[in-house]
Amino acid sequence: MRSSFVRKLNYLKFLVKKPLKINDDYLNWLRFANAGMLERGNLYCFDYAFKNLPTNSPVFEIGSFCGLSTNIMSYLLKKYNKNNKIITSDKWQFEVDDKNKNTLGESNMTLEEYQIFVKETFIRNVNFFSKDNIPFPIEVYSDEFFELWDKEETVKDIFGREIKLGGKMSFAFIDGNHTYEFAKRDFENVAKHLDIGGFVFFDDSSDFSYFGCADVMKDILNNPDFNLVIKNPNYLFQKIK
Repeated sequence: MRSSFVRKLNYLKFLVKKPLKINDDYLNWLRFANAGMLERGNLYCFDYAFKNLPTNSPVFEIGSFCGLSTNIMSYLLKKYNKNNKIITSDKWQFEVDDKNKNTLGESNMTLEEYQIFVKETFIRNVNFFSKDNIPFPIEVYSDEFFELWDKEETVKDIFGREIKLGGKMSFAFIDGNHTYEFAKRDFENVAKHLDIGGFVFFDDSSDFSYFGCADVMKDILNNPDFNLVIKNPNYLFQKIK
């Protein structure tokens, strides 16, 4: 794992070299209303990938929270006249720092209440902002999702709609469990199904990130099947063979 000194040095470099950004009025308004954690440089990476999607295969997201990135993807598909389905995987299960405590901070709000609220917020947000291309949210962890995908199972999403899984993907946004082990496994599962020319994008993967998932980037940089498209500061890769 990278040292604290190296992370701080890379962050100082980041402050000097600002990330590439896009200015889109709709996305500005979306970010005001839709809760979520978004690195502004991510918008440029999303925009580049969706403008250049190689096929009509589904776009996929691991980790949905309140639907901000989901709604960004939906908007960009419409902006670039794409008709790809959006499929997401999330259990809306979170952890508190103190394993012996089930409330948030010093409040009386339980973790379960918070999880229910976040899931309901996701549903409300995608129904409003993505009503022209409602995603298919599958309420499972990513490992379970790829088991279902490999078996080409027909499942129901959280809206009760059936969808047959399996086949190729044109894009994947990996924003689930941020440990090295989970992120590496998510990448390996995505790589098996990604179209040639398809993209995989990692949140919290910058050189100054404290998350273990950032160390997966070193592995992919040495993978001859993938090219680094941009580091802004998070990593966007394209499958080339």
